[in-house]
Amino acid sequence: MSIEVKVPVLPESVSDAVIAKWHKKAGDFVKREENLVDLETDKVVLEVPSPVDGVLSEILMETGASVISQQLIGRITEGAAAAAIQAAPAAKAAPAASEQAPSVRRMAAETGIDPNTVAGTGRDGRVTKEDMLAAQAAPAKPAAPVVAAAPAKAAPAAVSLPAGSRVEERVPMTRLRTRIAERMMQSKNSIAMLTSFNEVNMKAVMDVRKKYAESFEKAHGIKLGFMSFFVKACTEALKLHPIVNASTEGNDIIYHAYHDIGVAVATEKGLVVPVLRNTSTQSLADVERNIGTFAKQAREGGLQLDDLQGGTFTITNGGVFGSLFSTPIVNPPQSAIFGMHAIKDRAIVENGLVIAAPMMYIALSYDHRIIDGKDAVQFLVAVKNFLEDPVRLLLHI
Repeated sequence: MSIEVKVPVLPESVSDAVIAKWHKKAGDFVKREENLVDLETDKVVLEVPSPVDGVLSEILMETGASVISQQLIGRITEGAAAAAIQAAPAAKAAPAASEQAPSVRRMAAETGIDPNTVAGTGRDGRVTKEDMLAAQAAPAKPAAPVVAAAPAKAAPAAVSLPAGSRVEERVPMTRLRTRIAERMMQSKNSIAMLTSFNEVNMKAVMDVRKKYAESFEKAHGIKLGFMSFFVKACTEALKLHPIVNASTEGNDIIYHAYHDIGVAVATEKGLVVPVLRNTSTQSLADVERNIGTFAKQAREGGLQLDDLQGGTFTITNGGVFGSLFSTPIVNPPQSAIFGMHAIKDRAIVENGLVIAAPMMYIALSYDHRIIDGKDAVQFLVAVKNFLEDPVRLLLHI
C-alpha cells in the first residue's frame, strides 16, 4: 500500500517552506515517527515524521524546493510491497559524468576528481556536491607497492595556486537567516530605537544560588540558573511599567494584561526566540524547566511555530558568549528588549569602601515613539532592585 508524505499544515502567517534536508533516500526503510525530512520556514525548521513503517519509495520534491501546506513531497510503501522493494537489488550503476549536475561537473573540472569513482548518495545513486566535497576532504590513499620496475616517466608538474590567491565559498542564506535579516532591517527602519543602560551587583543572586542550588535541584529536578531570576525580575518590572510590555499596531498602542516573554536562543542555523507564556504565574523552577526544554528543542529541531509567536517582551543574553556591553535590537511589534551581559568583578564603592563585586551591565532598547526615557530608566532600576534584593521577588515589592 502506498502512503503519501505531505507538508504539514502551515500556520496562516507562513505561506511556504523550503526542503532543507532529506534524512532518507528513495529505497531506504523507515520506521513510524522517524524523521524523514526537514522543512525550513522563515521562523523554524519543521520535522516531517514517517506516518508508517515501510520503504520510502519515491521522493517528489528535492532539497531546495519550495513547497506549500499539504503539498505531496514523497510516498512510502508499507506491508508486503515494502518487503519486495527491500529485497530488490539496491545498488545501481552510477550515472555517467554527463548525467551529473552542473555543480558536480564544475567541481570535477576544478579538483580533478572523477565523479564515476565517487559513491553517490543522491537519488538513484547520483553524485551530489556534498559527495564531491567529502571525496575532496578524504585523505589520499597510499599508493600500491611497486612490484616490478617500469620505465621512468616524467612526473607531472605540481599544481599550485598563484601567490596571494584566496579560496572562497559562496552559499545562499538559509530561509531562517533571510528572515532574521528582514526583521532586523524592519526594526531599524520603522522604530525610533534608543538604548538605556544600568548595572547590577549580582552578589545577592549568586549567594542565593550557592545556598540553595543542591536543595533546589533535589526538589525540582533542574538546576537553578541566572535566567529565571531575570525573567521574574523583568516580569515584576513590567507590571510596574506596562508601557514597556506594550506593542504597536499602526497608530495604536496595545497594552497587554499578560506577560509572554521571549528568550533568545542561539542555534547553529540562527537565532530563535521561543516564548514563555504567562511568566507572572510561573515559579523560578517553572521558568528554568521551560527554558531548558526550549533550548533542547532548538538544538534538536523540535520547536513548533506556536512556540515562537505572540511574545510581548524579549530577553537576550549575550553574556553567555562573553559580551560585556551591547545594544540589542527590538523585535517588532514589541516595544522593548532587555539585554543581559557577562558578569565581571569590578571595583565599586559600598559604605564608603572600594570593594570588588560581580557586576553585570544591563540594557534596555526601546521604541522611543511610545516609551519615554523616564519609563525605560525606571524599568531598569526596578530590575536592578529586584536582583540586588531577590526577596522582593517573593514579596512583590
